[in-house]
Amino acid sequence: MTKYRSHRTLFALITLVILLTAGCATVNLDSQVADTPERALELAASERNPVTAQRYLLRMASNFQDQGNHRAARQILRNQQLDMIDSQLTGQKLLLSKASAVELQDSDWANELVGNLSPDHFLGYPSDIMAKAAQLQAETFALNDDQLSAALTLMLLSQTDTQSDPQDTHDQIWQYLRTIPGQALNEASETAIGFEEQGWLELATTLRARDVGLDEQGRLIRAWQNNWPGHPAAQILPTDLRLLSELATSRPERIVLALPLQGSLASAGRAIRDGFLAAYFSDDSADRSKTDIRIVDTSSKPFTALYEELAGQNIDLIVGPLEKDALAGLSSRNTLAVPVLGLNYLPADSRVPDGLYQFGLSAEDEARQIADQLAAQSLRQILVLIPRGEWGDRVEQALLQRMATHNGSVLDIERFFPEDNFRSVTADLLGVTTSRQRAIQVERTIGQNVEFEPRRRQDAEAIVLVAQPNVARQFNPLFAFYFSGDLPVYAPSIVYEGTPDPGRDRDLNRVMFTDIPWVLAEDNPLRTQSEQNLSGTRGQLGRLFAMGADAWQLSKRLPLLRQVEGAAIDGQTGTLTMTPDGAIHRHQLWAQFQNGRPVLAPELSQDPAREATEKTERGESQRL
Repeated sequence: MTKYRSHRTLFALITLVILLTAGCATVNLDSQVADTPERALELAASERNPVTAQRYLLRMASNFQDQGNHRAARQILRNQQLDMIDSQLTGQKLLLSKASAVELQDSDWANELVGNLSPDHFLGYPSDIMAKAAQLQAETFALNDDQLSAALTLMLLSQTDTQSDPQDTHDQIWQYLRTIPGQALNEASETAIGFEEQGWLELATTLRARDVGLDEQGRLIRAWQNNWPGHPAAQILPTDLRLLSELATSRPERIVLALPLQGSLASAGRAIRDGFLAAYFSDDSADRSKTDIRIVDTSSKPFTALYEELAGQNIDLIVGPLEKDALAGLSSRNTLAVPVLGLNYLPADSRVPDGLYQFGLSAEDEARQIADQLAAQSLRQILVLIPRGEWGDRVEQALLQRMATHNGSVLDIERFFPEDNFRSVTADLLGVTTSRQRAIQVERTIGQNVEFEPRRRQDAEAIVLVAQPNVARQFNPLFAFYFSGDLPVYAPSIVYEGTPDPGRDRDLNRVMFTDIPWVLAEDNPLRTQSEQNLSGTRGQLGRLFAMGADAWQLSKRLPLLRQVEGAAIDGQTGTLTMTPDGAIHRHQLWAQFQNGRPVLAPELSQDPAREATEKTERGESQRL
């Protein structure tokens, strides 16, 4: 009996050992492909050899990256099983991690990955993947907001890699250099070591150090090339700088200014003409011995016929027409034989022929800027007043579209005619009418009068007021009358006549509005000079005068604006940039009515969408 029991006990022990051993059996990871990161981590955890497990996890992370699933790859790469990575696998893990960090724009992860890396770290990779390692390293540095190390990485790559396209590498280096803050760039230039690094940083600091115009920028680039003839960038300039260097000297010499000088648009045409010529004659860089400006009246014949005549002549550029219908007549063409800087915009969804540029005082630009500013101030719930008509339709559409991109909400829009009862319109907008109707319904329900004080809707955070001055002066006091004096009011430039009138504009106190530098900027030499010699430089005609002045500045820079990424002009009508289809957009200034006078509000003049102020400091906006 005792012997039987001992055999049974031994059998049980053997069985237990077999079970425990089976539980620790190693899975053949070479044949395993996990469909989820959790499964990959589970399989790796069952492997007794940590190096084998780590190799498997890196293979799975790479598989997920090949599938475009970088979130799954990140889950594996940041798991604790890879914390104590084998030294032979460190480089592979780092490379995979950079790839997913860049793809996911994970700046915190990027900070961890490159926190202790130097720009030459990629040189430790095999030659066949060195270029890829350098690119990922540069992008990770940039994601960590270290553009200098990103640029230095690619400078080293250009010295060691003979297979990559030097033009692409130089373009990338320049994109990083132009975003480095000025002080950091100067400090780096002072401590630069090596011919390539010194040359690149001198080029960047030279163009950053001076507030220069188009011609001077081109001259500085060419002078740098002469001083550094053996530098790789002197032989193959970054594309943006090559365009600046070449196009700075390539200006249209024969210009036709095509404007309506008779009829209902004659005063607008003359104001634009005067602004164009005033800017031309005050431009010290203009070569008056070569530049020929002809003025043509567009009111005498259809513009399509006029364009056919001009296209057959020796002309470099046509500035005009002003009429929207005349501009639309060009949209049926594939290419314009003579480039046109139209002084208006084509209807939405119109086909834009090659060679057509569009510039004007777009109300849609102002609506978009208002939406951007509301978002910057964290004002999401908005009430809107807009006049009826086609112009108001365009403003409304632009405002709604831009607010949608900021996840803003328009609670109510009231459209009005100038002859409407503005008290009723305001009460409807603010919800006071609804509040009164509810009180009346309560009285009817209970059959007796009740004490009641109307209330405005409580979810609104701001009001957008689109109205001319005589109308806006009536609406603004009504906001306070209907219990909404605490709501900020934003408006486009239409709210201001352009000339200070404290006696009448006190009714606009607290209204914040956007307008062009010509109207709001305190120091403007061209405006001062023009006011002494010309009429029509104030009010609405003054805005058109400024538009004409900017048309001259644009005429010299159209190819640059289109081809140089981030290019901008500080114009009389705002900071001017161009979309890929040739449409010019403006970013204006902000002001607020105080004691009946517009007071510039620099803190509001930053463009939240483009972060223009920061980009200017970092050199991201190439001022032309």
